[in-house]
Amino acid sequence: MTIDPAQAQAAAFVADLRRRMLRAADPAKAPQMQAYMKTDQPFYGIQAGPRRRLFGQALKEHPLTTRQAWEMAIRQLWAADRREAMYQALELAERFPIYLDETSWPLLTDLVQTATHWDTLDWIAAKLVGPVVRANRGLERDLIAWRSTPSLWVRRASLLAHLHHGHDTNLPLLETTILALAGDPDFFIRKAIGWVLRELARTKPDWVRQFVAQHAGQLSPLSRREALKHLTA
Repeated sequence: MTIDPAQAQAAAFVADLRRRMLRAADPAKAPQMQAYMKTDQPFYGIQAGPRRRLFGQALKEHPLTTRQAWEMAIRQLWAADRREAMYQALELAERFPIYLDETSWPLLTDLVQTATHWDTLDWIAAKLVGPVVRANRGLERDLIAWRSTPSLWVRRASLLAHLHHGHDTNLPLLETTILALAGDPDFFIRKAIGWVLRELARTKPDWVRQFVAQHAGQLSPLSRREALKHLTA
């Protein structure tokens, strides 16, 4: 039986990383981390610094040399039962920017649609989806579709995908997205509107001031406050 090289690479990396995580697990910290994130998903109890070191050690021991192996490993980690494995799936996605392109869009879409909380969704939207959309504007059609989906986190992604676009921000699209979601009563949507405007104010402060003033009646107090947080008169 022939073993697929990409599958073998991904399996070896994920298995080694899992062994390292199990050895480093802290049963005392795990429930505290789970409680902080308000999730039913269990944790190993490994904080960010040690987790990243374990990730780097496993990747050095078991390099992933193809796009296929990279994607397989991401999907395996994302499907794991512990929260830290999901974080490592996103660390792996971010580690290989050469693969973050239009070809990876189905993978990124799956991650967005299966994210269950802000900690993973914000990472996916801002650090993974955002750069791919910025380089492939045809994908903005999906951002438009995302803003009207039932999923809170997918709607949030339609906003946060613009977060780091700066001078390259598609202002008409961002404006219509914000106005489409301005009436959403959910805290995470209102916070995201304010956050993306606050970040945009670093490069386009006059546009943000004018937008907030023009649509003050549509934006929630939270969104307005966040948007203008670092702007002076």
